[in-house]
Amino acid sequence: MASRPVGRRRADRRSPRRERLDVPAGHGHGHGHGDHVVDTSVVDADAIVARRVRIVVAAILAPLITAAVITMIVLWPGGGVKVASYQTETARGEVTKLVACPEKRDQCDLATVQLSDGPDKGKAAPVQVPQAGKAPIPVKVGDTLMLGVQSDATDIADRYQYVDHDRTKPLLILAAVFALAVVALSRWRGLAALGALAVTAVMLTQFILPAILKGSNPLLVAVVGGTVIMAVALFLTHGISAESSIALSGTVAALGLTVLLGWFFTKLTLLTGIAPEGASAAKQFFPNLDLTGLLVAGMVIGALGVLDDVTVTQAAAVWELSAANPAASRAQLIGAGLRIGRTHVASVVNTLVLAYAGAAMPVLITFAIQGLPGQYVVSTELVAMEIVRGLVGSLGIIAAVPLTTALAAMAVADRSRDLAGTENNN
Repeated sequence: MASRPVGRRRADRRSPRRERLDVPAGHGHGHGHGDHVVDTSVVDADAIVARRVRIVVAAILAPLITAAVITMIVLWPGGGVKVASYQTETARGEVTKLVACPEKRDQCDLATVQLSDGPDKGKAAPVQVPQAGKAPIPVKVGDTLMLGVQSDATDIADRYQYVDHDRTKPLLILAAVFALAVVALSRWRGLAALGALAVTAVMLTQFILPAILKGSNPLLVAVVGGTVIMAVALFLTHGISAESSIALSGTVAALGLTVLLGWFFTKLTLLTGIAPEGASAAKQFFPNLDLTGLLVAGMVIGALGVLDDVTVTQAAAVWELSAANPAASRAQLIGAGLRIGRTHVASVVNTLVLAYAGAAMPVLITFAIQGLPGQYVVSTELVAMEIVRGLVGSLGIIAAVPLTTALAAMAVADRSRDLAGTENNN
């Protein structure tokens, strides 16, 4: 009797429940390696998948997006939120001449600034600037400066004060290089991503910040604004499809969990939100401002971009797995998708925590100089706030992997079997 191949004997002994789905190379938006490319358009075009996704969209996604848009319209801030007593007129100009101050030769320099805007546009104004060697970045002839304007000063010599160097041009150059790099690599999709970035900027500056300052609940504003931002960003960048709809559903679910975790641990750790720079000034001009809610809202907004990356990757991975094996079961797809997600989350979580640690680096250095005990340092609000931010955001990212994977698996599992059953019934 001829013996069976070893691989066949192993396959026979394997229980169907323990079958694993091989992960195709090149999965998940470039997170894999290899030359194997799977055409996922067949999954999007599948009638079974379309019917399942329509159920998810109709039952979950559409009501949530509708509610977010309606709430955004209701909360939209009417009018400005500027405080008149806190406003400062501004001007800019180029340094054409630099001499020592006549009366304080050892303390400052006197710059002649050709004004390019402001109330005296086109005129030359004398402005006292920090002396070379007494400022981190000395003022030189040819530099463009930002100036504050004392509007009630009658003499032009007393009207302008040095604020900082004008960095508009180098920032625009950096933005242009970034935009060209995105478009060069991703082409039309990159252009769409830049459009989504512009929508995000508009939402932050025209809705989220003004609505919070108008007295709306910061958590509600962050959830509503975040949901709208993610809907626009995902559909604009990746198109309106079954895959992007599932990714958005996972994002919104993880976003809600992040809000709950952020609120709970902010209360548990007794964070007030007063520690961040600028918080006390904002509270002074807006006494009803909820700083604790603002802190949690910042956690939510900070985690949005990474949540987007994780959910899109997980949905794309499950789509490719289904395209490679239309008969794959829900359990097989979830198992393979989670194996992909583990690697991705390990790197993304580290990135998020390091980003928050980098933002708190000056504070950490100050504590290091003081030689304070570690337990004391982490209990201070400035450090505890960054720890809560990093860990809450990471928990939201971790939750996004199984949530999105499960939703995607429910949408595309057993495609060929369901289709065969439908044909037999007909």
